[in-house]
Amino acid sequence: MEHAGKHALVTGGGTGIGKGIAVALAEAGAEVTITGRRADTLAEVAALHPRLHALVMDVDDETSVRDGIAKAAAARGPVQICVANAGIAENSPFETTTLDTWRRTMSTNLDGVFLTFQAAMATLGPQDNGRMIVISSIAGVRGLKNAIPYTVTKHAVIGLIRGLSEEFMRRPITFNALCPGYVDTAIVRNQLLGLMRRFGVDEQGAIDMIAKGNRHRRLLEVDETTGAAMWLCSDAARSVNGQTIQISGGQV
Repeated sequence: MEHAGKHALVTGGGTGIGKGIAVALAEAGAEVTITGRRADTLAEVAALHPRLHALVMDVDDETSVRDGIAKAAAARGPVQICVANAGIAENSPFETTTLDTWRRTMSTNLDGVFLTFQAAMATLGPQDNGRMIVISSIAGVRGLKNAIPYTVTKHAVIGLIRGLSEEFMRRPITFNALCPGYVDTAIVRNQLLGLMRRFGVDEQGAIDMIAKGNRHRRLLEVDETTGAAMWLCSDAARSVNGQTIQISGGQV
């Protein structure tokens, strides 16, 4: 119960990595606000633990983020743990990527993190401890073809945490990025049918194709990213700041 009495907020907390981190934080004693666009999905996750609290919030909308986080803080206290996990990924060759896709990806994956961190930090007093974590990607430390907007945003949020770690060095707040490879989540599973049709392989064959993107050639499990996030939230990681932690089975 290391986090008993703390308030944590996880964007995109209704599915995948965000859900895993939110549940782990609740089990460790934190009161956890989970945000997302779909009220029904958030309600299902909130029902898993009494310390999980659903909040419909759109990270693309500044008013939604600022008002939502202020409301959560009024109910459960300053946001001492903030996990900026909400994001989107759309694949297309660079030549056919539209400006609309570019702007939509920037708005969610980069502007959304900026707004989330700024609003969460506004709830903290000068001496409050804070853990600010962004879920980046291996695409944030290397190029990823056919996903240029996504790759750019995942590089950008690493720049954000590095800058913030310098700016707030004298305060008890840390800023770090987790960079997982391909994780066995709905986002990955949703790609399987297209790969099966395109390459004439079965489901396992499609999984193996995606898993090649990880150095050990297997899909990651959600708990592998959850464990890293829980360590960054712990007191043991109080001097880990401005770092990018790769979770991909080997060196990227």
